[in-house]
Amino acid sequence: MQKHVQHIDIKHTVIDSTSLSGLRFWELWQHRELLYFLTWRDIKVRYKQTALGVAWAVLQPVMQMVVFTILFSRLGRMASDGVPYPLFSYAALLPWQLFATALTESGNSLVSSQNLITKVYFPRLVIPLAPVLAGLADFGVAFGILIILMVWYGVVPTVAILTLPLFIMLALLAAVGVGLWLSALNVEYRDVRYTIPFLTQFWLFVTPVIYPSSLVPQRWRVLYGLNPMACVIEGFRWALLGRPITSYSMFLVSFIVAAALFVSGTIYFRNREDSFSDIV
Repeated sequence: MQKHVQHIDIKHTVIDSTSLSGLRFWELWQHRELLYFLTWRDIKVRYKQTALGVAWAVLQPVMQMVVFTILFSRLGRMASDGVPYPLFSYAALLPWQLFATALTESGNSLVSSQNLITKVYFPRLVIPLAPVLAGLADFGVAFGILIILMVWYGVVPTVAILTLPLFIMLALLAAVGVGLWLSALNVEYRDVRYTIPFLTQFWLFVTPVIYPSSLVPQRWRVLYGLNPMACVIEGFRWALLGRPITSYSMFLVSFIVAAALFVSGTIYFRNREDSFSDIV
């Protein structure tokens, strides 16, 4: 009697997180309700039991605008390209505040959510994304002050204002990219959280928030585009205040850098994702 042995080929599907197909963005859509819940939680927790509540979203950039106006405009005689300095600085502080808050909250998000990570499985990418989306609520509230300033100074935006969402997306793309790097590193190296305030402070001074980008020599404009927030600030002032664009090549470089930060940050985050619950 002959025995027939049947060979069964077992195929293994390997998810390669080093490619775009392995980033599994579709999981975010499947867990969109969780993303909404965490975003809403971050908004409520941020102003829970605070005396001023949502007013903090306006107070912080307004106070910074007042301080910058006194120090750099009145005392330092900083140029503002013909735009009233309070409006000039606030138009830059608005996207900067969105970026800095998103980067800080995202960078510390995994460590602060360790109880949630160790209890149930879900795509960990949801956690650093939630504070970024929550920052849009603050941005929307603070944007109302910008409209009031524009009316006060008689500044009427042109059709270029339609491009404003593009620069908001660029700021968020850069914030998410850097935030994913920092959040993943923060799980393994807890001293990363101490470097985040220094990083944001240093980044502020190399971004044309206080000063106009026209002060940067023309030959350095392309290298200046390596800072995506330089493009965002320049874009906001162009779209809202009608300031001329100093370098289109700087815009191109900034978009490439922001996309590279996002893709590389997501890849690194996905590569480290399986170890989060063990280390955190």
